[in-house]
Amino acid sequence: MNKKLGLGCGTFLIIALVIVVILVMWGIKVNNNMVAKEENVKEKWSQVENVYQRRFDLIPNLVATVKGYAEHEKDTFIAVTEARSKVGGQINVSDDIINNPQALQKFQQAQSSLGSALQRLMVVVEKYPDLKANENFLNLQNQLEGTENRIAVERRRFNEAAREFNTYIKVIPNSFIASFRNFKEKAYFLSDEGAKTAPKVEF
Repeated sequence: MNKKLGLGCGTFLIIALVIVVILVMWGIKVNNNMVAKEENVKEKWSQVENVYQRRFDLIPNLVATVKGYAEHEKDTFIAVTEARSKVGGQINVSDDIINNPQALQKFQQAQSSLGSALQRLMVVVEKYPDLKANENFLNLQNQLEGTENRIAVERRRFNEAAREFNTYIKVIPNSFIASFRNFKEKAYFLSDEGAKTAPKVEF
């Protein structure tokens, strides 16, 4: 009888150990998937930063070229310069911004203000046919247009990666691992108020 009881206890311990090992292996797999998906979100965020940095870097040359033809449009130049300076400290920000919807919204608002200032600059250009024919300006305009398109693409890719990550950490039972490991939901880029498209820079 004791032998049967010992055999039963041993079997139970083996089954319990197998279950524990399976649970641990499952937990490790889920955790590793969360890490991979979070790194994907961060990589997409760095691409967003890159395209915003490219736009930021193009602006001084664009303003200088337009200034050569439209020196008296000072209000517009000041608006672009001020908007650019507000964005200056918000290009290469900490990865924590993607965990904070308010911080991401503030970043987005600064970028939208810069986009609006650039639109005003492009309206000024309409008054100067010689400027519109200037090869340097046309090159900068093409680069800016391409950059605005890349911004839209990279923001969409970031949102897709954030949605995939957020969905993965919210489903049960993954949510238990996410809570235990302190994985946080990622913020999304939202549509700009009153604007569904990138600033229009073509003529």
